[in-house]
Formats: sequence, C-alpha cells, structure tokens
Amino acid sequence: MATERRLRILMVLEAAYPALRGGGAEAQVRTLARGLRARGHSVTILVPRLPWVPTQKISRFDGAAVCRLWFPRLPLLGGPWLWLRMAMLLHARRERYDAWHVHIAHRMGAVCALMGQWLDKRVLTKVSGWWELEKGTLAPRAGLVDRLACRALRSAGTWQAISRRIAKTLESRGIPADRIVLLPNAVDVARFAHITRDAAAPTPARFVFIGRLEAEKGLATLVAAFAMIASSHPDASLLLVGSGQLEHSLKDEVQRLGISGRVEFAGHRDDIETMLADGNVGVLGSRIEGLSNTLLESMASGLPMIASRISGNEDFVRDGQNGWLFEPGDRAGLARCLSEAASLDPATRTAMGEAARATVRASAGLDQVLNRLQQLYVGEPRPPHCAVVGRHRSA
Repeated sequence: MATERRLRILMVLEAAYPALRGGGAEAQVRTLARGLRARGHSVTILVPRLPWVPTQKISRFDGAAVCRLWFPRLPLLGGPWLWLRMAMLLHARRERYDAWHVHIAHRMGAVCALMGQWLDKRVLTKVSGWWELEKGTLAPRAGLVDRLACRALRSAGTWQAISRRIAKTLESRGIPADRIVLLPNAVDVARFAHITRDAAAPTPARFVFIGRLEAEKGLATLVAAFAMIASSHPDASLLLVGSGQLEHSLKDEVQRLGISGRVEFAGHRDDIETMLADGNVGVLGSRIEGLSNTLLESMASGLPMIASRISGNEDFVRDGQNGWLFEPGDRAGLARCLSEAASLDPATRTAMGEAARATVRASAGLDQVLNRLQQLYVGEPRPPHCAVVGRHRSA
C-alpha cells in the first residue's frame, strides 16, 4: 500500500533537463515527476546547468521545479566545483526533502550517497543502463576519479536495478543483495490505452522501430534482416522513427538493398502514440540497454515485440507469447523473427499484442511503480530484490 502523506522528493539527474530529443533517464524523470505530482507530492529536479538547454537557475517544467547548478566548463576545475556546490545545496536543504532519488549512478550520485550518509537522508540510487556499469563509475576498469566515486556510491542505502541482469551485475560487483531493489522503469499505460487494432482486418505486417538512429540500436542488422524477408513477404513494411548519426548511411543502405519503397524514415517525432498506432509489430534490436522506455511504450500500445536478448528486453518479452527474442547482432535470427511475425494472421498478432500490453501493465505500469517508490521514499521494509518484479505473467 502506497503511503498517503504528501512527500517532498528531490530527483538528481546528471544530464540536461528537459532533454531536447529524448533520453531514457530524462524521460523516466519526467514520467515519474508527472505521476508523483498527480498524486499531490512535491518534486524538485536537480541537474547541472548545461549550455545547450534552458539555462535558468530555477524554472518549472510540467509543474516540477528544476534547479540547475552552474559550474565552470573547465578541465579539472568544473567537476569538483559542481560537486562542492551540490554538497552545499544538499546540506542547506537537508530538511526540505523526504528522500533523494538519484537517476544515474555517477559522480553526482556519489555526492548524494556521501551526504546522505552524513545527514541520515534516504537515498535511492538507480542504475539506468549499462553505461554506468561498463563505462562510468561502476566500470571494472574505471579511472581514479570514478573509482573514488564508486567507493562513495557504495554507501547508498538502496539501489534500484531496472532489470534482472543489472541486479545480478550489481551483486557481483559487491553490492549486498538486501540493498538492491528490482524495480523497472515506469510507463504511463493510460497514454496508450486508446490504441486498438482490428483483429479481423487483413492488414500486412508493419514493423516499427522508435529510437535514436545510432550504432548501439542494431539498425544495420535490422535493415539487412528486413531485406532478407522482403521478397517472401512482399506486403510487409518497416517504419523507422527517430534521428541520429546513422540516418544518411541507413538510407543509402536501404537504397542499395532495393527496399527503399518498403522502408519509411519518419525522423524525430513527438507524437509517439501516433507512430505506434501506425504499426502492428514492434522491433528493438539494440546491442545494449538498461531497460528501454521504447520497449515498454511499444508493448503498452499493444505491439508484440521482436527484441534482442539483452538487459530489460529479456525480462518482458516472452518468446512466442507476446513477442520474439533473438541474440543481439544475429541477422539470420532477426530475419526468422520478422518472417514469423509477418506470417501471422491479424487475430493472432493482435492477441500477442494484447498479451504484451498486459505484461507491461502488470509489472511496469506507472501506478505500480509509483506505489513501490513511495514505500522506498519513506523507508518501508522491502522484500528481496528478486521478488519486487515477479515472474512473467500471462495475459
């Protein structure tokens, strides 16, 4: 049962906010802040002041206060300046917030962990993706500054792991299991509840990918796999929604493969609901993720998912029930999944999509995640991390 009293939450994000064009951690902060405010709670978002986004010291976004800390953009000086200013702010406002929720386990999170231990504040530290574990402060071969930050982070009272694989990795890196909570990213399922598909209409497969057009998303493999099944499924099409460094090279490759009439590049779009409604099978072939917001949103819109077997995807996609899994980078394996999905009759495809919607609603729906977060914010007892997100459930 979620707590009934009004909470004051400080969310710490080591990134620009609001983000110009997406960003997984930024999107989650926005989703949670909106949800908490709708329940009557107070949310402040603390970020560094960066030059490519709004630079006001204090502003409001979606009704939540955004506090931006200025620091000099100078090597060696900028980071310590930011951390000192942050420590001073946390000390000065130590009575203002009930809990601090760190959304990227990096250097600002380390400051929160140290100050939280000193000031006896509840600190929830989230590992938002594999970058922190392999490139950032938690990486096995991190540099000196990040090794020191990692030592500080270990004092955080509670760790939020958004996937089973991240939870296991944290445990293997020395974080006690009883301090790890397996709690996924949240999706506002109400945003996508209006999206329905006619199970009786003879609609051909319309695959849709939403995300950045970058190498880690596995898009070269996707385009090549789609070309492999194009002749055997002449009515199938592929919609790519997003922008990024690979846009021009992907368009050239689509042209070279002779499938330009079957692949649509929609560019960056803010009307994600409209884009999801335009498809009937979702695709996410990333090589690396924490837990993709795109995966959750696609499933919440009733799309069965073709997804690589990586962190997050493997927690939600059940092969043959609400989607298909393949090994990352496996072009032939992805082509088999695409072919199987394209061969389905609309009724079966729609039923799998509804199973996907039910899976996300049960485990990652905004209300469920907020209820659990509110318990953590007030320090209520938590079950072992493996029990927070249960086994896969059928629709």
